[in-house]
Amino acid sequence: MALDLLGRQKMPLDGSLSKQPTVASSSASGGTTGVSTTGASGPAGGVGVGGVGGGATGPGLPGGAGGGAVGTTVMGKQMTAKRSLKLGSLAEDIMPTSLGGGDEPFRARLHHLFSQIEKEFELLHAENMSLREKLEAVAGTPRDSTVGERLPLQDAFEVDGSVNKSFKSKLGSAGSKVKAGHKLRAQTSRIVSSFKAQSVVSSLVREFCGHKDGVWQVSTKAGQPIIGTASADHSACIWGIDTGRCLLQYQGHSGSVNSIKFHPTRDIVLTGSGDATAQIWQAAVNWEVPARKGHSSEEELEEEEEGPYEEKERIDVLRTPLCEFSGPGGHTAVVVAADWLPGGDQVITASWDRTAILWDVETREPLHPLCGHDHELTHASAHPSQRLVVTASRDSTFRLWDFRDPIPAVSVFQGHTENVTSTVFTRDDKVVSGSDDRSVKVWELRNMRSALTTIRTDSAVNRLAVSASGVIAIPHDNRHIRLFDLNGQRIARLPRTSRQGHRRMVSAVAWTEDISSNCNLFSSGFDRRVLGWGVCLPPKDN
Repeated sequence: MALDLLGRQKMPLDGSLSKQPTVASSSASGGTTGVSTTGASGPAGGVGVGGVGGGATGPGLPGGAGGGAVGTTVMGKQMTAKRSLKLGSLAEDIMPTSLGGGDEPFRARLHHLFSQIEKEFELLHAENMSLREKLEAVAGTPRDSTVGERLPLQDAFEVDGSVNKSFKSKLGSAGSKVKAGHKLRAQTSRIVSSFKAQSVVSSLVREFCGHKDGVWQVSTKAGQPIIGTASADHSACIWGIDTGRCLLQYQGHSGSVNSIKFHPTRDIVLTGSGDATAQIWQAAVNWEVPARKGHSSEEELEEEEEGPYEEKERIDVLRTPLCEFSGPGGHTAVVVAADWLPGGDQVITASWDRTAILWDVETREPLHPLCGHDHELTHASAHPSQRLVVTASRDSTFRLWDFRDPIPAVSVFQGHTENVTSTVFTRDDKVVSGSDDRSVKVWELRNMRSALTTIRTDSAVNRLAVSASGVIAIPHDNRHIRLFDLNGQRIARLPRTSRQGHRRMVSAVAWTEDISSNCNLFSSGFDRRVLGWGVCLPPKDN
């Protein structure tokens, strides 16, 4: 078989032809290309392919100079004419200019076609950028998403009515082109149903800056406008919500302070640390210090960030704890979480040594070691009114411990596929768990065989919090904070723009029930900042 210029097989002219064709130069006036084939017994027999100039084609003759007649060949007239146009245009475009002078029109045509394609791409790019700008104008920066992630699409965008029509038309036209059209239509309807004005108004009210390393946790105290923060810089701080000032700094730990919790009624604080201890220290702040310092000049106030010596003078520093939970029977590794049991006479601590310990505050002795997890613990929290504790672990399970009876009872729950990062109780006897598998699950305390609600997100979940009205605040690794209700309905995403929100992972969140404050939600992150948000939640549906 012989090959044409495109590399495809071509039938020989007769049974005696066996050699490969060679390209002959085209005539100067006709612009044709001759393809000659040497016969088996005689001189070369050429098959001329007519060029643009209309040269003739005949056996043994090159392309003619004028419009000659087409000779009889093995292939028909129509086939020859069609192949002449294709081969002529492609061949003359790829051959050197020295072989023929008729290649310029074809090159010009190719350039024209490519320029049209380029214009189409530019139009698509411009349209894409305009849509992206509209989204950013309405909902801040676009969300971070994972390709192929099977997520509820109502969590994809936050837009208003001005963008609805364009998205409806585009998604509707795309649905007819995909094989799984019924799935896309179902997802599209969910998107369209979420295209409504957001009923939650949120704003960044205040920043609390001063830590020198990432902040692991933030905690609030009922009845007082203060918050507490635990940081990897080996310190814990008490801040005034209204002023944003650090009122007290605790430096009693020798390792990273990983958790902080206020006592339910007294002015004391419980912290857990990387030094394998948990400590209780006095948190009575001197409210007069910030007020007295406030009489300094405006020039001094403007330079407070640049004057570390003045800042140290303004902050009360505490280094001695009231009591410490350590020693024989205590933890042998990092204490990642600690919490008060109802009444405040006992505390629970969770550690990387795979155990949790129930301590007596008065005697500072361990009461019950809680063993059973296969890997390091990540969190522990107590029920607000009952003697119940949940512990979370990297073994993808969380455990419910019941201390209402003299002999503690334990239940194991395998609801996640990766590390369980936090578990908290709600006031209506539910348990909310978050995990690195990008999901949050809501469980009924009376029947925890299966989760009531599963919330799918697009990033790993850190230490979440549930408000008294049942709103779950979910901090993410991707710097987002999302709000859901206990039924799994998405409420809002807090703004994250170049001027608002965290610049690194959000490690924890905490609600406050003090309605007199402008901030009712606080978030801590590894950008060394704690942010206070004002979230106006919709009225709870009955």
